Amino acid sequence: MPASLCGTWDMISNVNFEGYMIALGNVCLRKIALKLRMRKVIEQHGDQYIIKTISTFRNYSISFRVGQQFEEFTHGLDNRHRKCLSFKGMDLHQ
Repeated sequence: MPASLCGTWDMISNVNFEGYMIALGNVCLRKIALKLRMRKVIEQHGDQYIIKTISTFRNYSISFRVGQQFEEFTHGLDNRHRKCLSFKGMDLHQ
C-alpha cells in the first residue's frame, strides 16, 4: 500500500479527457465536463476509503475497502459499473 493519499486534490489537467468524452458520444455532457474543475477529497478510516468528487455540476462519493467487492454506478457521468479497487504497487486500479 502506498503512502497516504488522504487530503484534498484539485484537478490541474486531464490527459485525453476530451477523446474519452467524444467516445462516450454525449455532446452536451462533454461540453459541460470539459469546463469543470473537479476536486477530490480522499479520507481513510482504518482499511476503509472514502473518495468524494466535488464540482459545480455534481458531487458524489464512494466508500470502499481495497480488494473487497462493492457496487458503484457512475450514473450521469460515464455510466460505468465498478466493482472492486485494488493497489498494484503504488497505483489504485479498478
